[in-house]
Amino acid sequence: MKKEIIEVPVLSPLMRKLGVPCNSVTRANGFVFVSGTPPIDMVNGKIVHGDIETQTDASLNAVRLCLEAAGTSFDNVVMVRVYASNSGFYNAINRVYQRHFPDNFPSRTFVPVSGWPMEFDIEIEMMALA
Repeated sequence: MKKEIIEVPVLSPLMRKLGVPCNSVTRANGFVFVSGTPPIDMVNGKIVHGDIETQTDASLNAVRLCLEAAGTSFDNVVMVRVYASNSGFYNAINRVYQRHFPDNFPSRTFVPVSGWPMEFDIEIEMMALA
């Protein structure tokens, strides 16, 4: 079994700059693991602010780019965890999520959390086939 760290433009350097002790994407044993990814603008590396639908779309777009950097896509996602700062966001998150996953739904867990040390309301992690 070989573990490979995948460098993701904008996100990987940002995580190092912030001192976050993890990698954005790791490929191992036929799978790609994407760390919890907040709503990051993958052009400028800044947090995307706005309502939960705007943040969800930004987070999913960032995760999509992470998967693409590892040579896979949403079509190969097998597990998703959505962490949200408010359980009341569930329906709004689902509306955006369904635009990104219109069918062929992966397994998913929704986890309400108390928040993060930065100003965002959602973080999404995924596991996909490599």
